[in-house]
Amino acid sequence: CHVKGAGRIGDTIQDRLGVGHAETTEDLKFTAEYVACIGACGMAPVIMVNDDTYGSLTVQKMDEVIDKYVKMD
Repeated sequence: CHVKGAGRIGDTIQDRLGVGHAETTEDLKFTAEYVACIGACGMAPVIMVNDDTYGSLTVQKMDEVIDKYVKMD
């Protein structure tokens, strides 16, 4: 993931949600946990939200994923 831009994805999460590694948003909706590998190299960069996996992420796609979960109650 690192060579495929995971840093930009992490930056997007931090910028949008205001949380870094092992931090939780004030509303308790989001916690960011950065891991070394989830074993999905073919889809890198990858994130997991609960049981859902999102791969081949770009900053724009990451924004869309965040928007999806922000809208959920």
